[in-house]
Parts: sequence; structure tokens; C-alpha cells
Amino acid sequence: MRTLTLIVIGLLLAAGLLRLAPAAYRTATVVAFTILWLGVCGWNLQLGLSHGYTMAEELPIHLALFGLPAAFIWSVWWRQRGQNE
Repeated sequence: MRTLTLIVIGLLLAAGLLRLAPAAYRTATVVAFTILWLGVCGWNLQLGLSHGYTMAEELPIHLALFGLPAAFIWSVWWRQRGQNE
């Protein structure tokens, strides 16, 4: 359940940042979100490992946990960038 919650939080945070960021700063916003989200996912990975899960158990979950929100924000940024040209 925590995985689903974090994915939803990541998607909502990404959508909110894209919505609120001025057009001139969207690229910086996307990069900053990606770095921030990688840190959150790294912290969550460390938490799982400290509770006795192995890297083999945690890695597929964290690929989705990081990958879905990151892919979402980059794909939306790419589409918006194409429309503005």
C-alpha cells in the first residue's frame, strides 16, 4: 500500500509542479523534480533495506516508484515543449 501511495504522491507532485511552474522554468522544474524524487526513492529504498528486505526484492518496486512519476513529468514536459515550438 505504501508503494501505491508514494507513486500517487509522486504523480500529483509532478502534475502540480508542472502546473505551477512558469514556462521559462519548466525545464529546471522537471530536472529538480527528478533529482528530488530520486532522493525520496533512495530514502525509501534504504528504509526497506533496513527492515530486512533484500535489494532483489526492493529493486523492482523502486523502479516503478521512481520510474512512473519521472516518466510522467518528462513525457508531459516533452509534449508541452513540442506544442510551444
